[in-house]
Formats: sequence, C-alpha cells, structure tokens
Amino acid sequence: MMMITIATGVGLQQKIKEKVSAFNGDVIVSQFDGNNSDITLNPIPKDQPFYPDFDAVPEVTHVQVTATKAGVIRTPTDFEGIIVKGVGDDYRWDYMEDFLVEGRIPDYKNKLNTEILVSQYLANRLGFKNGDKVIVFFLKEDGGFLNRRFDIVGIYNSGFQEFDESFLFADIRHIQKLNNWEDDQVGAFEMFVNDFDRLDEIGREIYQNTDSFLNTMTITQKYYSIFEWLSLFDFNIALIIVVMIIVAGINMIVALLVLILERTPMVGVLKALGANNWSIRKIFMYNALYLVGVGLFWGNIIGLGLLFLQKYFGFITLNPETYYVSEAPVYIDWYYILLLNMGTFLLCAVMLLVPSYVITRISPVKTIKFD
Repeated sequence: MMMITIATGVGLQQKIKEKVSAFNGDVIVSQFDGNNSDITLNPIPKDQPFYPDFDAVPEVTHVQVTATKAGVIRTPTDFEGIIVKGVGDDYRWDYMEDFLVEGRIPDYKNKLNTEILVSQYLANRLGFKNGDKVIVFFLKEDGGFLNRRFDIVGIYNSGFQEFDESFLFADIRHIQKLNNWEDDQVGAFEMFVNDFDRLDEIGREIYQNTDSFLNTMTITQKYYSIFEWLSLFDFNIALIIVVMIIVAGINMIVALLVLILERTPMVGVLKALGANNWSIRKIFMYNALYLVGVGLFWGNIIGLGLLFLQKYFGFITLNPETYYVSEAPVYIDWYYILLLNMGTFLLCAVMLLVPSYVITRISPVKTIKFD
C-alpha cells in the first residue's frame, strides 16, 4: 500500500507538471503589460541577450519563441473558439511527440507553410480528421475578420482538457503577419530548466537577468491553483505511510506477544539454564523480523506487479476533467523502493523492542512450576 501510494501520488504530480510544461515551458518571459491571459497583445524583440542561449542562468536548458492569437474555427454545422499558438523551428516538440496519436509533428524549419497540429478533442467536436483543411477566422482591430486556411498534419491528445480544448499549433510567422509584426518580433519566450524543484529560485534568477520591460512568470505562478492542489498530495502520501507503518507495527507487536506467551515455559527453561534476558529477546526478535521480511517480500511482489500492470496496460482510468489525466500514472524508482523497505524494516524492529521487554518479567521458577 505504501509503495502504491508513493508511485501513484508522485506519478500524478510529475505527469501533470510535464503537461503544463509542454504547453507553456517552465518559465514564461513576456512584455510587462499586466496581461496574464494566454493571448499575446504586445510584441517584444526577438534579439535578446538570453536567446537562444541563457548563459547568465546555466540552469536554463532551452529557450524558444512563441506567440498566440485568438481565433474561431467554423464549419458548415458548428464553430469553436480556439487559441492559435505560433511556434518556430526552435520549438521543443519532445512532449508533444509523446501526446501524438495520429499523423506527424509540423515542420516549420524552412519556408512558411500551413501545417498545423490540433487536439483530438477539437477534431472530435468539429468532425476533423488528419489531412483535412481548416479555416480559422481572426478578428481585426477595425472589427472585421481575416481568415487563414490550414492543413492538419497531426492530432495530439495530452489528456489535459483545459489545454486540449483551446490550443492549436501553427507557424509563428502566421501570427506575425496577422498582427502586422516585424520578423524579429515575438510574443513571449518559453524557458525550460534542469531542476523543477528549484523553479521559484531559478525564476527569480531569470527575472534578475532580463530587462526591466520584461516580465517573468513561472508556471507555478500562472497555474497556482493546479500546483497548490498537487502540493496536497505530499501530505496525503505522508499521512498514508505513517498510518500504514503504525498498523504494521501494531500487528507485529501483537504477533510477538503471542509468540512470547506461547513459549513462556521455554523462556523459563532457558533462564534456568543461564541464558540472559537479551539473548532470549534476540531469539524472538529474529523470529518476528523474519516474519517482517516475508511480509515485505510478498508486499513488494504484489505492489510492483500491480504498478507494472498499470504502467504498461493502464487498467485504472481517471476522469481527465478532474485529474487532468485519462489513466492513473505511476512513478517507479528503485531508490525510493529500497528506502521504503529499509525504513519499514528498521521501524518495525524498533517497535518490536517494546513487547520483547516482557521476557524480562518472566520468572523461571513460576514458569517451570506451571509446566
């Protein structure tokens, strides 16, 4: 139970962090204009000291440019509001490749093209399939509309419905032309870091090493409610582990007391033959710890078996609207498994010292007489 609790709790935390990072990067650098929405309003120069390599903050592993614009997809029978996310040839597609369910990743390395990547959620709602052409309408400043025709070359499914229902990936040069920007103007810079646990600290370093007209926001700040909810998992995991160790310890204490009471005459005989209390206590301790070892062995077999079945077959599903994933993710690391086994074994050993003290209260005269 403890192993499954850690594997599923940490697995869910990591999977959600990966999905939020896939769509936003770990740190977002944009114009300092008070705009906290996903829509880019004001451009910033692409020529920055931190692009493409952020030498001042070595923890930043990758920097990419993006721009977003609101649009509407219209079909003969339906329409849907979306956010077109413009990306360039520097975009990190690692995560999106994992989410890809059909087609391929768009190629924006050479000339401007109309290839786009849409979510399976939007494709199902609007009746699109891979290879279809899509017309997207954009609102102009004067109240009119512009439209662009795109070709679907890939369909992804991240399981994160908050993003899947909104984002469509296209060439950033389309956003630049629609907004009448120059070729060297972009909407934001997305940065990835090498240590997510130090994200807030690295975010402050990035802020200190960028110009005053630029704003820096980590994804933990932008999606505060999501990460605050994830932080509750740490308390739940710790609580379950403590409860399980207490239950296991009490069970072993009861088992050891039963063993001692059943062997009371034997304890009296050993004492009469000259055995001291500690040597007799060790006999019962070794026996009890053997039972702990057997329990840990079968617990590991059953726990790891269930975890690997879930990892490769995903038989336990979740509601993505609530948990942001369609199946329960698991995190398997031999370090925490070893640490969990060692910690459980040592804590049970310490707890067993208390009932073994009963042996010191057994009188050999009374037990032998009783026998």
